[in-house]
Amino acid sequence: MPPYDLSQPLDPGVPVYPGDPEVSLRPHATHDADGYRVTALELGSHSGTHVDAPAHTEPDGATLDSVPVETFTMDALKLDCTEYGDGQPIPPAVLPSDPDADALVVHTGWDAHWPDERYLDHPYLAPETARRIAELDCHVGIDALNVDPTGSVDSDVSTHGIPAHHALLGAGKLIVENLTNLGAMPTRFTLDVAPLPLPDADAAPARVLGRVE
Repeated sequence: MPPYDLSQPLDPGVPVYPGDPEVSLRPHATHDADGYRVTALELGSHSGTHVDAPAHTEPDGATLDSVPVETFTMDALKLDCTEYGDGQPIPPAVLPSDPDADALVVHTGWDAHWPDERYLDHPYLAPETARRIAELDCHVGIDALNVDPTGSVDSDVSTHGIPAHHALLGAGKLIVENLTNLGAMPTRFTLDVAPLPLPDADAAPARVLGRVE
């Protein structure tokens, strides 16, 4: 069966965390002027579908380029969290006691709001949910901007903090954010994550595929 593309496009104007660099694409060379085409890109390391490394929030955390490449192919278990709405915490009750998986992929259905402002008001992992996932030794994927609250109005980290990031990244796990098309995936599948090979990276945009054997 062909793989499913679980990545959002890196178009100009895509949703980014408030204050992060916007995505910009502009012609650098064109067929008419130069005989070939080159596009100049400007974006942040957390743009579009991307992978957070522990170094994102943990001063002594591993950078993405130090993670063994085999880590990015994961046995994934999808969690149906589509009942949770705007700004609602996802509780530990959604978690299995023994996932038998490398990654838990949180399907909220919030990718349906990409790229509207409402996308920032997504459900998120309650701190105790993230801590439990870390105890289960699983990486996390989510079809939302953030595993912590974002909010289109109040996006001040000092207000709500980033406890889910600290729980997961502090345990050495990876977080894949801004996934899409999870509704097409079965409960069990293989998650292939291919981040850009940025040096000393806190995160990197990634092409993410879902495979079903």
